[in-house]
Amino acid sequence: MSASFLITLREGLEIALVLVIATAYLAKSGRRDEVRFIGIGAALAAAACIVVGVIVNAFTDGLEGKAEQATEGALALAACAVLTWMIFWMRRNSRAISGELQQKVDAATTSRALIIVGFVAVAREGLETVLFLLGAESQNASGRDVVIGGLLGLLVAAGLGYLIHLGGHRIDLRVFFKVTGVLMILFAAGLAGKAIHEFRELAGFESGWLIDSMWTVTSGPLASGTFHDFVAGLFGWAEDAERIRVFAYLAYLIPVMWIFLTPSRPATPSSSTPQQAAVGV
Repeated sequence: MSASFLITLREGLEIALVLVIATAYLAKSGRRDEVRFIGIGAALAAAACIVVGVIVNAFTDGLEGKAEQATEGALALAACAVLTWMIFWMRRNSRAISGELQQKVDAATTSRALIIVGFVAVAREGLETVLFLLGAESQNASGRDVVIGGLLGLLVAAGLGYLIHLGGHRIDLRVFFKVTGVLMILFAAGLAGKAIHEFRELAGFESGWLIDSMWTVTSGPLASGTFHDFVAGLFGWAEDAERIRVFAYLAYLIPVMWIFLTPSRPATPSSSTPQQAAVGV
């Protein structure tokens, strides 16, 4: 539940920010009556993403044996790759998002075009979210836990989006995206370890030094219970993780976290407020 909450909180807030930018710009441009078309496109995209998620989940839910290992490994690896790309893309391009979105709104002179703008803006983040949630489900949580955590994350994201709409200059989104970026990298590292674990089983490697457990925890909060489920779902913790899984986790985590935490020059200079510096609002 913790992983799906974090995923939908971050992705949901990105969607909310995009919608806030688009609708606020329409209102500022004297096109307030056209705001509803952005909402229609966003609603259609949300429905499409839900349908895709249900179909993919139904297809993968009953798999067993080699098919299950291959599918879960592929989902975990794909989610890890896309999640990593998304984190660094957001850091590199956040300042330019507002200008690019405003250009698209200016070019959308018909209701259909505005619906497409809203649809595309939400669909990209929504499909990413579907992929990440499928990875979260295969990581350690049940489908029910993923749905509950995801809905809670969306509710919090919607609330934050509304607060930003009312007065976002008082919210330092740079800190939010920095902290959630670190947590998402830890989650992605767990996905990398999960992918290696599944592919190792798929290949039939069942013995050897790399396959032996790095540690074995048989009692306490790290062995079972609520805290165990939390760190397992969010960070990929395993009470008897094999060495190859731990090495894969660290091989991803150390360089990616170092690159993420190393200060980078912004894509374009800006003298914006904290909210603008985070998302280019």
